[in-house]
This record gives sequence, structure tokens and C-alpha cells, in this order.
Amino acid sequence: MRGLGWLAYLTVGTALLLAFLYAPPEAVMGEMVRFLYFHVGSAWVAFLAFGITALASILFLWQRRFLYDQWAAASAEIGVLFTAITLITGMFWARAVWNVWWRWEPRLTTTLILWFIFVAYLLIRSAIEDRQRRGVVAAVVGLVGFANVPLVYLASRLWGGFHPAGAHLEGRMVVALLVSVLAFTVLYGYLFLLALRVRRLEERTHHLYWGGDSF
Repeated sequence: MRGLGWLAYLTVGTALLLAFLYAPPEAVMGEMVRFLYFHVGSAWVAFLAFGITALASILFLWQRRFLYDQWAAASAEIGVLFTAITLITGMFWARAVWNVWWRWEPRLTTTLILWFIFVAYLLIRSAIEDRQRRGVVAAVVGLVGFANVPLVYLASRLWGGFHPAGAHLEGRMVVALLVSVLAFTVLYGYLFLLALRVRRLEERTHHLYWGGDSF
């Protein structure tokens, strides 16, 4: 895991250098296009994280192994974090493009709903003490929440709105964007392993002091 951590530092550092020093300004948005690299990267990781949560939820409902419940919870935590980053960077971009911090247009609204669903997912997990019931209820909520991901992606096509369809990217911008997406993906993998380790330590501590079955 330490090697993955160093790889995450390396790729994120490279992405920052490319975004701020290598990629040129965009013809219309100018320097504000630099938010694009982090906005797209964080959105991709949020979708990936919630996809892992959905997959792990299906595996838990199928096999009732608490390992999969751990995977789902750890990935959901990361998804909530990166959805928040997506919303924050989107707000700065909105300020530059629309001259407002927020606009209730379809893609922004569905992204906010997605964030609320998975915040509720985490709150439900903390509110239910019985592991079996918690795992089942959380798995159902996780699957319902993931069903919103395609709606976020297709929102502009389905309902229109003012969300930018995309910037005019030239070669160096494309390189910076691809490296940023790669860096965020590696960072997700590292954070996922860290979150799993924390959950296992919590479970061992709970088992030591309170007894009962471990995950």
C-alpha cells in the first residue's frame, strides 16, 4: 500500500504541474479552464466510487459476506468526498461562466441529489447497530443511489440546461486532463485501501472490547 501512496503523490503532483504550468488557457474561459482538470477528475472518481459501492452491495446481498459491506461503505465515503469536490469546483466554474455561484440546472441539481443520497447512506449506516440489518438496508440505499449516476451523466441531454457541453481543448489540455483523471483514479485506490484499513481496525477494537463476530 505504501507504493500506491507514493504513486498517488507522484501522479497528483504531476497533474497539478500540468494543469497550472503546462496546459495553456482556453480560448473562451481563459485561466478558469484550469478548474476543468479537477472538476472532471473528481466527478469521474465519484462515479467510480459509487459504482464500486453498488457492485459491493450486490455481492453483499448475494453472499452476505461482511467484507463486501466494508467495501461498499469505504467506497461510499470516498464518493461523498469527491462529489463535494465536484460541486465546489463546479461552483467556481459557474461563477466564471454564468456570473453566479449556483444555478438550478439539471446536471448540477442531479449531482447535488446524488450527494444527498450518499450522505443519507452514511447516516443510515451509523444509525443502525445490527450489522446484518445495516448491511441490507445500506445495500438497498446504495443501489438506489447509484441509479442516479446515469441521470447525472445524461441530465444535460435529457433536460437541457446551461451546463457547458465542454471546452475546446487542444493537445496539451487533453494531456493535462487525462493525467488528472489518472491521478484521481490512483488517489481513489489509495484512499480506498486506507478506508478499509481504518474500518478493519475499528472492527477489531469493537470485537476486543465488546465481543461478537468479526467481519
